[in-house]
Amino acid sequence: GNLGEDLPLFSIIPFAGILISIAIVPLLAPTIWHRNYGKISAAWALSFLIPFLIWKGFSEAIHQFMHVMLLEYIPFIILLFSLFTVSGGIRIKGYLAGTPLINTLILLIGTTLASWMGTTGAAMLLIRPLIRSNKWRKHKVHTIIFFIFLVANIGGSLTPLGDPPLFLGFLQGVDFFWTTKAMLSPMLLTVFFLIIIYYLLDNFYIRKEHVPHPTDSQYKEPLGIEGGINILLLLGIVASVLMSGFWQPEISDITIFGINLKLQNIFRDILLLVIAGVSMRVTSSMIRNENGFTWFPILEVAKLFAGIFITIIPAIAILRAVEHGALNELTSLVSDNSGNPINSMYFWLTGILSSFLDNAPTYLIFFNIAGASVPEGMTIADYLMTHIPTTLLAISLGAVFMGAITYIGNAPNFMVKSIAEENNIKMPSFFGYMLWSVLILIPIFFIASLIFI
Repeated sequence: GNLGEDLPLFSIIPFAGILISIAIVPLLAPTIWHRNYGKISAAWALSFLIPFLIWKGFSEAIHQFMHVMLLEYIPFIILLFSLFTVSGGIRIKGYLAGTPLINTLILLIGTTLASWMGTTGAAMLLIRPLIRSNKWRKHKVHTIIFFIFLVANIGGSLTPLGDPPLFLGFLQGVDFFWTTKAMLSPMLLTVFFLIIIYYLLDNFYIRKEHVPHPTDSQYKEPLGIEGGINILLLLGIVASVLMSGFWQPEISDITIFGINLKLQNIFRDILLLVIAGVSMRVTSSMIRNENGFTWFPILEVAKLFAGIFITIIPAIAILRAVEHGALNELTSLVSDNSGNPINSMYFWLTGILSSFLDNAPTYLIFFNIAGASVPEGMTIADYLMTHIPTTLLAISLGAVFMGAITYIGNAPNFMVKSIAEENNIKMPSFFGYMLWSVLILIPIFFIASLIFI
């Protein structure tokens, strides 16, 4: 409805608060953070919900809460849980040296896989082998950071399976392979720059290390895969997600608190939970132990993102109100005085907001803003693909690429960070990571925007 028109700008303070907490508290009080991050997340969520309940009443408050939980958070965490569980049951064994060449190959393989099994699936499949192959290295942080850039984000550019905003576009009517054709060149250019920078950087670090190359017989295990049944289960996850996009049952939706739950989405989530249960049942505990698998990363993501999804409610609602909301000056920047789209602004605004907000609804907001003047009888997707394809490309690139700017820009970012820290790799703080991303990514994105947008 018109909630975004009523909400004042200060209603986004809890969202800013949880972001600042994630950025600062682990630095100032790491022990307190690791013991209480769930409580801190809940406190910020309540700091929005309680005043909102008093202001708008129980009915509106419960509707907004259940809307974000049932339509966004629960499907989000079920998908992450199933991917995390299944990929954790696949062990890529054998001798991986962790040299610049091997690390670069792993990054390229992960980048390629990300568009076809999702950034989360590819990231969870390869992060542990990458960490294991670099166990003997002194400098590892840069490798994990570039893994987040490439595998957890930019690699997911080519299909709706790759990243949630592109899947939303597919559900809105964007052709499956429009994404592949339109985004291939910007993606290849960006990956080329990042791979070259990474290879040179890793060569620089390995020359500084003076660490003897591991020669023990324990490192000479032949290459192979354990838990191969989980590869089939990963394909089952991909098929379940695709099914929810293609299947349109004639049975009416289920309504809870005024929220329509589509049967295909309920069935998808049940399938994903079943697949995760099968993986836990059929996978040897020895494989998971050898992988260093624990439940901590998914628990951390579940608790923190619950707070983020709740506190993000006013920010998304205000943006959806466009010129009638408290951020109307921001959304007015994407069009000139004649109403023509300013594609560069679509790219940067979608991207910057996707770095801090959930990139899926951010994509959808700018998708709808761009399609505000669609001719009668034509869908927004058809209008954008045929009349202003560069605008659609700008929105898509911004949402996918700039999820790499912060740890919370895309779900696997935080999971990769958590798994790395579990393996005693001291990752940068929230702002420390942003320093890496801004210095490396923003110049590349600027070049890509000049060429393609």
